[in-house]
Amino acid sequence: MSGDYVNLLADLKEDEVLALTKKRLDAKEDPMKILEDSRKGMEVVGSRFAGGEYFLPELVFSGELLKQINELVKPHLKGAVTQKKIGKVVIGTVAGDIHDIGLNIVDFMLDVNGFEVTNLGVDVPIEKFIKAVKDTKTTILGLSGFLTPAFDAMKETVEALEKEGLRKNLKIMIGGGQMDDDVRKYAKADAYGKDAMAAVALSKKWIGAA
Repeated sequence: MSGDYVNLLADLKEDEVLALTKKRLDAKEDPMKILEDSRKGMEVVGSRFAGGEYFLPELVFSGELLKQINELVKPHLKGAVTQKKIGKVVIGTVAGDIHDIGLNIVDFMLDVNGFEVTNLGVDVPIEKFIKAVKDTKTTILGLSGFLTPAFDAMKETVEALEKEGLRKNLKIMIGGGQMDDDVRKYAKADAYGKDAMAAVALSKKWIGAA
C-alpha cells in the first residue's frame, strides 16, 4: 500500500490519494507511516519539478494536496502528540522565494512533535523575521529556500539578526531544495536540515529534549 500511495501522490491523483488516506486511517494504520509516505511522495514531486517535468502549478497543487492529507491525519495523532508545548520555533521562506511545500511539512512535523510553530509563510522580508524572533522570544529559527538567490537572502537575514543583538541566544537552521552544509557556512547558520525530521531532531536537541 505504501508504494501505491507514494506513486499516487507523486502523480498528483487527488481523489485516489485522499480515498486511500481515509482507508489507511480506517484500518488503524500508524498515522506517522502515512505522513512518512506523504514525505516520500513530495520528494518525488520535488525531483520532477527540479527536472522540468513538473512546473509551478503542479508544485502549488501538491502543496494543497499535502495540506488536505495533513488535515485528515492530524486528528488521529492526538494520542501520540505532546499536548504541552515543549518549545517555540519560528520558520519562513526567505525573501525572493515562494516555495512552501517543504516549509509546510516542517511546520506540521514540528507541531505534532510538541513545538509551538510560528510560520511566517513565503517571501518573508528580514524585518518580519526580526519582529517574530522578538515577539515570540524563540531560541530557534528555521530559514527555508529552494533556489540559489535564497543563499544571499539567508546570509542577509542572519547578519541583520546579529546587528539587532538577537543572534547570541538563537539557533538557526536552514533547509530547502539546493541548500547544503556549504550554504549553511556561507549564511553563518548553525545547522542544515535535509528534511522535516532533521528539523525536528535539531529543534529537540537545541532545547535539550532529544
